[in-house]
Amino acid sequence: MNVRMELFAIAIFIITYIGIIFTRLPYFNVDRPSAAFFGAVAMILVGVISFSEAVRAIDFHTIALLLGMMIIIAVLELDGFFELIAQKTISRAKTPIQLLVIITSVTGVASAFLVNDAVVLLFTPVVITMCKSARRNPVPYLIAEIFASNAGSAMTITGNPQNMLIGIASGIPYGRFLLHLLPISILSMIFIVMVIRAMYPYEFRPGTLMCYEDNGYAYNFASMKTSLPLFGLVIILFFASHKIGLSIPLIALAGGSLILVFGKIPPSTVIKEVDWVLLLFFASLFVVVRGVEIHGVFEPFIELAHITAGAAGMTAVHFISLLLSQVISNVPLVILLLPVLRGTGSELLYLALASASTLAGNATIIGAMANLIVLESAKKEGIEIGFIEFLKPGLAVTALTMLASLALLYAQYIPGWLQ
Repeated sequence: MNVRMELFAIAIFIITYIGIIFTRLPYFNVDRPSAAFFGAVAMILVGVISFSEAVRAIDFHTIALLLGMMIIIAVLELDGFFELIAQKTISRAKTPIQLLVIITSVTGVASAFLVNDAVVLLFTPVVITMCKSARRNPVPYLIAEIFASNAGSAMTITGNPQNMLIGIASGIPYGRFLLHLLPISILSMIFIVMVIRAMYPYEFRPGTLMCYEDNGYAYNFASMKTSLPLFGLVIILFFASHKIGLSIPLIALAGGSLILVFGKIPPSTVIKEVDWVLLLFFASLFVVVRGVEIHGVFEPFIELAHITAGAAGMTAVHFISLLLSQVISNVPLVILLLPVLRGTGSELLYLALASASTLAGNATIIGAMANLIVLESAKKEGIEIGFIEFLKPGLAVTALTMLASLALLYAQYIPGWLQ
């Protein structure tokens, strides 16, 4: 083994992840995508990995799934579909506790199938507007929305970017993935309502009634007549993918192409909405992690994972996810851990990583991208949610949901439903 190249690989890997952790370094114009891109190019330039090996390192199945879902979601966003479901469901709440339950449940379910970052980006302005209209404090509802988006997205392969990575790497069928993680998401949303209600007792005092003003949201129903049936067809095909012999990424790409061709929104407008920076971030991280993987850096961890596979490994995955998600965020964490889990082939560990890496994002403001999206959107409306105000319910929700995840996955492991 070339020790020199191994040291180069480790050094570039460390520098890359320092850039991901500390996105504001003196004298450097760096953020997470640029840090990952620099690391990928550096791996090739110093000879850790060849250009052709770097291209092969990129998991184009995951990139394809992300791209297809981004196109579909962009069309639904431009149609006003997110605002429609948010406004129509939230306006049914007649009391604050009903409002909390509706926001939590609708956000959670929508995040499972529509990618949570997009859901909170479009839901947040509606939640704020409806709360102001009903003369309620938006803060507890926005925090609940964040928690629910993370908890709900954990249940499906398409719920968030890290689950897409795990779903593609594990090969777990869409329906089976949902079957095992659905109870965790449902119980988590129940805990979210309980914690928010307990921490904001004045907001949810009994006997309070609410009414809303008509905010006049505009929806493109003509376009929805095409986009919604195509989106529904994509979801149905996701569940049937193993039976019909089509991969989930191919189904997403097919749905994206059809919605561009037959939809009512100009394709150029839709394509501008695709998050190309996120795709570059993913591709770059694949190259960086592959650079250290091919030089044997992960071998001791893979052997350890084989030894601790099962209940002990599942517990370790939850603990590591809880700690590192607050430092490097959940997507870089998952890309880092996948080479280790791939060596075990354990369905239990893959599902544990999907659940834990997502639920751990609720602990702090920086734990997940959805958190930052909601807080930035709220800030533009003059609503400040401080670190400590978020941390108090965040720690409580994370503790309860992580314990629920461990307990429910272990309950499925004991009778042999998961291996």
